[in-house]
Amino acid sequence: MSALLLDGRQFAQELKGELQAEIAAFKQERGIVPQLVVVQVQGDSASERYVRSIRKLCDNLDMSFRLELLPADVPQSVLNETIATVSADASAHGVLIQMPLPGHLSADQAVMHLDYRKDVDGVHPINVGLLAQGRAALVPNTPAGGMALLKRYGIDLRGKRAAVVGRSAVVGRPMALLLLRADATVTVCHSRTPNLAAVLHECDLVAVAAGRAGLVTGDMLRPGAVVVDFGINVRDDGQIVGDVDFASAVEVAGAITPVPGGTGPVTNVMLLRNVLTAARG
Repeated sequence: MSALLLDGRQFAQELKGELQAEIAAFKQERGIVPQLVVVQVQGDSASERYVRSIRKLCDNLDMSFRLELLPADVPQSVLNETIATVSADASAHGVLIQMPLPGHLSADQAVMHLDYRKDVDGVHPINVGLLAQGRAALVPNTPAGGMALLKRYGIDLRGKRAAVVGRSAVVGRPMALLLLRADATVTVCHSRTPNLAAVLHECDLVAVAAGRAGLVTGDMLRPGAVVVDFGINVRDDGQIVGDVDFASAVEVAGAITPVPGGTGPVTNVMLLRNVLTAARG
């Protein structure tokens, strides 16, 4: 069999159109432009590319963008103060602390100076706690995008058995909580999980966010399973691949997200949706 491809590129275009209309309506109703502020520490080229892509998307959707760019050797106290100041600025509706931070800085300390109501990356402990309780929260963008993609394709998760491979705070754990909210029965797998293949073979849905290229192969999947691949890995030849071995998995799965072109394109749109949600208050 050949799996249905869950096309994130096409879905992201649909989401952009919907979000642009919502932003226009918000501006007309409130008389203000939603603003995203990114706090970035210099020195990481991947972060620079990502921030440029966010700025471009803000421009395309008529959302305000502001960058607070700090030097690579910025002390923790200055970073914390910058975040606190931006969080207190009424014109800033959403605040993103661009990760990763240099090794001499503590992300945990930085996040604690962020107003959780403006935490559009969903990393503040209050938002994490609200999500764990099944209450309204600003949710991390990557898993939120994965869930939106599943909904777009009408994939019903109620009563299904799901596995999440990876337990990171920004993808794996929140994805597990979102699947629980959707009434799936969830197993979280990680590097210490024995016989991963046996666990995955019992599951109707497999979401993978482990940061290891080709970790999950087709023979590990139940025939017809839905596969959501959050992995982004760059091989030596420059090819971008996921955490799932696509060539073998596509012949077994019932539906699968490609890499690139699956969950990735949806993630940035979900970030700006969080900005609008924060602006609404």
